[in-house]
Amino acid sequence: MNTRDQIVGRMYIALMLLAVLPLMIGGQLLWIQFKDGDALRESGHRQARSQVVLSAKRGDIVDARGRALVVNTPRYEVAVDPTFPGLESELDSFLVRLATLTGTSAHILNRRIDERASPQYVRLLELTPDQRAEVELWDVPGVIMEERFRRRYNYGRTAGHVLGHVDIDGVGRAGLELTFDKYLQGIPGRRPLLRDRLGYRRVDVEALVIPPKDGQTLVLTIDLIRQTILEEELVKGIRDARAKRGSAIAVDPHTGAILAMANVPSFDPNRPQDTPADAWRNSAITDRLEPGSSFKLVGATAAVELGVTRMDRIIDTGNGTLRLYGRTMRDTNPYGEIPFHDVIVRSSNIGMAKTAQQMQPGDLYRYARNYGFGQKTWIDLPGEITGFLKKTNLWSATTLTSMSIGYEVDVTPLQLVMAYAALANGGLLYQPYVVAERRDVTGNVLWAAARDPARQDSVRRVFDAETARKLLPAFIDVVERGTARRAKMEQFPVAGKTGTSRKVVSGRYGGGYRSTFVGFFPADDPRVAMVVVLDEPRTSIYGGAVSAPIFRRVAERWIGTLEDLVLPVPPPDIVPPAADPRPSVQVWAEERWAELTESLEPAPTNARPHTLLLRESLRVEPQVRAIRATSRLAAPDSMPDLTGLSARTAQYWLTAHGFSFSMEGHGRVTEQHPAPGAPHESQVTLRLQ
Repeated sequence: MNTRDQIVGRMYIALMLLAVLPLMIGGQLLWIQFKDGDALRESGHRQARSQVVLSAKRGDIVDARGRALVVNTPRYEVAVDPTFPGLESELDSFLVRLATLTGTSAHILNRRIDERASPQYVRLLELTPDQRAEVELWDVPGVIMEERFRRRYNYGRTAGHVLGHVDIDGVGRAGLELTFDKYLQGIPGRRPLLRDRLGYRRVDVEALVIPPKDGQTLVLTIDLIRQTILEEELVKGIRDARAKRGSAIAVDPHTGAILAMANVPSFDPNRPQDTPADAWRNSAITDRLEPGSSFKLVGATAAVELGVTRMDRIIDTGNGTLRLYGRTMRDTNPYGEIPFHDVIVRSSNIGMAKTAQQMQPGDLYRYARNYGFGQKTWIDLPGEITGFLKKTNLWSATTLTSMSIGYEVDVTPLQLVMAYAALANGGLLYQPYVVAERRDVTGNVLWAAARDPARQDSVRRVFDAETARKLLPAFIDVVERGTARRAKMEQFPVAGKTGTSRKVVSGRYGGGYRSTFVGFFPADDPRVAMVVVLDEPRTSIYGGAVSAPIFRRVAERWIGTLEDLVLPVPPPDIVPPAADPRPSVQVWAEERWAELTESLEPAPTNARPHTLLLRESLRVEPQVRAIRATSRLAAPDSMPDLTGLSARTAQYWLTAHGFSFSMEGHGRVTEQHPAPGAPHESQVTLRLQ
């Protein structure tokens, strides 16, 4: 075969291969169509489809009166897609107009576009609502307007440690924002989009849009006015005492609802980054301290209820010093022989230690555990610690006596106030809480603490109501004539206890002092239990000198915010009645008083009047209206129904009508003798609860 034939043969072979190749490609396409066609078509649809996330509005947080503490404010950001058809011809003029509108340099906007990380998206700047409306009127192609929400804390630092804060993505990072993040966040929605072959997106008008579900609203137990008062007085008290820091908590002793909670130093949740992270710490639940003499409540409760001592039993405290296991225990002054009642009133370390020595170690430990020490209270705030309560198998020879006076035990301020709340309510320990309700965006209540079975009952009974009745007079006398006289109020009796303890640094005492006062008011019908703790005060180390005055000032300013509160005041010639209109609670009280006194004869002109004063519940400086009853009125023919009245109201009525009476327990009248409607007797017995 010559060369020409070889060339022709090769050409035929090449032509045949070229003729067969399309058939092979077509066959492969048919194979793909039948084998993988459905999967590839679905993949193509997915690539052509896109979606935009519709952000849910984070839920608000409001106080007990419905005042908005935390809200969302909209913010608008303008962005552009430089590759969008039609934008290039208008881009320069658009940037000039935008710069003029916002007071920004067009050069800066151009540089942001040139230095963009994404070819199809660049965020330019943030706009006000008015600026956003103006830009939308320009109708420039390729301009993207984005709406976002910024968390706003309306009252700045107020309740900052309770509310917490969110990060740049709107996720809770502290406080209630963290604990209830899943309820506040809501559920984002979705809007489907279509993407063409060039990558441009457009709205898919036939697709189903899933709207976002906004977050729930939290309703707190905290009242803004009371919270503000507590914070103001704590700041003032820390400044006066030249203390390093401080914490204060107020709670409803009958429910566990937190009425206010404050810490100094504080921070502004709107700008948490401007404050050291240490200031974010909610010291009221995250810091532990040795409570000092305020812990004597535990030893006193155990001793009285177990029959180790009586309130009138004489205890020899000697000359004010006692040597125990190689250590010297001291009292502030030598008290000699005093009743156990005065051991509490004068805060005698020696008297309490001698009493504790008569108990078994397990007894004191058991009552401390029952009071909630050494365990979380399970408040609905993050970061709570358990404190420290040594198990009895780890006790040393000195632990029993040391713990009885508040050493070798660590507590949190919250644990301490809940213990005294138990004394205030007759022996019940409650779980504290800050959130009263969760509501949806329409206002429907989704959850309420008052309807939650876990909240309706107490955690446990710590001690009997009779024990509380025996102990209460001593803790009242602590304020009347003992170590906490600077907590005394003119309007109401106060019960409580001071505490002073040395700080431990590197395992040794000597790092300054913590000064405490914890108590409740009114002592005969408790409405508020409160603790005030100052860290390293310089003007005095004693809780009665630096913490008790803060308690008193807060209580005096809170009186006007507490509903149905009855105050004794001087005769009416000293306190003139204010003009109507009267709050509804005052109308109720007058009607109730009229029911009790409608059958009485006119009072002698020389009778000395008692006056009951009620304050409007929603105002800090309330109007007042006096309700008067004379002190020597004729007794009715039969006993009225006194049940439901507070101890103070019942006391005034009985005194005004010349009855001798005795009261058992504290709170409101639940039983009476003689019964309602029965002929009256000179002696009346009331049982309160």
